[in-house]
Amino acid sequence: MKIAVVGGGISGLAAALRIREHGPAGTTVTVYEQAPGLGGKLRTGTVAGSTVELGAEAFLVRDATGGDSAAVALARRVGLGDSLVHPAVQRAGLAHGGRLVPLPGGTLMGVPSDLESVKAVAQPAADLDADNGRPLLGPGEDVAVGAFVRRRLGDEVVDRLVDPMLGGVYAGRADELSLAATMPGLATAARTEHTLTGAVKAALAAAPRPPGTPVFATVAGGLSRLVRAVAEAAGARIRLGTAVRELRRTAKGWELLAGTETVTADAVVLAVPARHAARLLHTEPIVDYASVALVTLALPGARLPDLSGFLVPAGEGTLMKAATFFTTKWAHLTRPAGVAIVRGSVGRYGEEPLLHRSDADLGAHVHRELSTLVGDDLPPPVGTHVRRWGGSLPQYTPGHLDRVAETRAALPPTLAVAGAGYDGVGIPACVRSGEAAADEVLKGLEA
Repeated sequence: MKIAVVGGGISGLAAALRIREHGPAGTTVTVYEQAPGLGGKLRTGTVAGSTVELGAEAFLVRDATGGDSAAVALARRVGLGDSLVHPAVQRAGLAHGGRLVPLPGGTLMGVPSDLESVKAVAQPAADLDADNGRPLLGPGEDVAVGAFVRRRLGDEVVDRLVDPMLGGVYAGRADELSLAATMPGLATAARTEHTLTGAVKAALAAAPRPPGTPVFATVAGGLSRLVRAVAEAAGARIRLGTAVRELRRTAKGWELLAGTETVTADAVVLAVPARHAARLLHTEPIVDYASVALVTLALPGARLPDLSGFLVPAGEGTLMKAATFFTTKWAHLTRPAGVAIVRGSVGRYGEEPLLHRSDADLGAHVHRELSTLVGDDLPPPVGTHVRRWGGSLPQYTPGHLDRVAETRAALPPTLAVAGAGYDGVGIPACVRSGEAAADEVLKGLEA
């Protein structure tokens, strides 16, 4: 039995490993990746001699039930459990009035359960969140996050807290992103709770985190170690630099035009961006994508605040939407020579023209904005790296989950789709997506 996995990101590799673990004896898996390397947006590199992430940086430690996230479970399965490390500093900042202030805690993606906790940066319209005797959302209803929160807590909570939080994760805007897709716990609670603050409390209680436990983890030595370990454990045949341009169903399975040759498979997992999958399936894409640039600076002797990083509301007028202080946040990255590694994130959905600047211009601009926000003239960098991720972050508009369900319902049993375009942008979500797609095609082959 032959199974083709199209896409060598973490979703595709997780699918390949799942097939090896649960597929029939003798099953062969081939992974087709059009890029020259595996990993997708998991990419580790070096800047000024320091190991840094050039894409995704970390993953959630726990899932919605309080157990290990799919990424942690995967790392343990491939022998990297002892290499998991957690942030030394978890407190983040927020740009407010041109300076950094502590990001209020106790919120759910910026939506507060206690209105007093956010008044230093935003004044909630508390009188709007009245109990009208009915749930906030009807069964199956989905709305844009921005409109949902504005109705109940006013504009400032959205513009100064929720929007920058969503911008940091999705490079999108709260007024355009789906509540059910980006905050599923809150959407679930809103179908029974009568106030937004009550829904936030219920959602937080449904996913408890013991005090002092870490939220995030990464792999010492870089996330590319995880990519290599999963690829090795999967035992799949890897075809790099091989784009799949056509997919045809046959009486016996599938034909794929992979590179310049036609190959056959009994089942196929499409673990590629939803736009690429739509072209292969001859359907319309179900989601659009945002582009970002990640600008990493190595700053000798820089004096940085004791923060993991910070978020920037769009109203602050900066090019950056977020920054991470790598060598402050992660103890294992601290350099004896005192070189600070800082990464600024540039680009929100619809702001692609801002990314047309040269690498040098982006680097200089991020450096100036960092100096302003930390309140210090930062030293010139001894190393700069600009990584552009074009069309990399899916924008889940309201109704996204229904569109995904309709897409999957129309697929033959031996074909499945996986990845961030469908099931979430975080590494655990991508791992779960790939594993679920593998389970689907294995079930389809048994039918």
